[in-house]
Amino acid sequence: MGQMIQDSGWRIPDDLWEQMVRLLPPRPSHPLGCHNPRVPDRAAMDAIFFVLRTGCQWGALSATGICSKSSAHRRFTEEAGVFHEFWRQGLLSYDGLVGIDWEWLSADGAMTKAPLGGEKTGPNPTDRGKLGTKRSVVTDARGVPVGFAVDGANVPDYKLLEATLDAMPVQRPEALLDQALNL
Repeated sequence: MGQMIQDSGWRIPDDLWEQMVRLLPPRPSHPLGCHNPRVPDRAAMDAIFFVLRTGCQWGALSATGICSKSSAHRRFTEEAGVFHEFWRQGLLSYDGLVGIDWEWLSADGAMTKAPLGGEKTGPNPTDRGKLGTKRSVVTDARGVPVGFAVDGANVPDYKLLEATLDAMPVQRPEALLDQALNL
């Protein structure tokens, strides 16, 4: 399928792609030994980042000509660990260049509707018990996200905050010091 839209800065830059491609898992084998040609990794990731960056629905990808919505969404779910590792490596690079400011952390959360359900949903106490999710994020003093968690809307904030802190892909220096002292 040909490219229908111009690259106006939304595609993954070449140097970033070189780092990301190393993190991609090998292609899973098909149980019957046959398979349609797979969408190229770069096109799938461009499509995933297009959705993440623009906030459009997966169905809108067909108008872009990057790749089909089903291929992009399937690859997004298959390669979820890649995004976590990419975030971790990005934080480590940022820490080396600028430095994560651990002196002050800020946490916040938001509840949203989740009418289609899923494992990370629960009855929303502020929306007549309809299904919802709660997102929690922790940032450093400069606003760089260093922790993120999602759970049901009915999960108490203090439990989700604990999960958010546990989900940080890099350890705080204080946590490393505490670990060393406990050895």
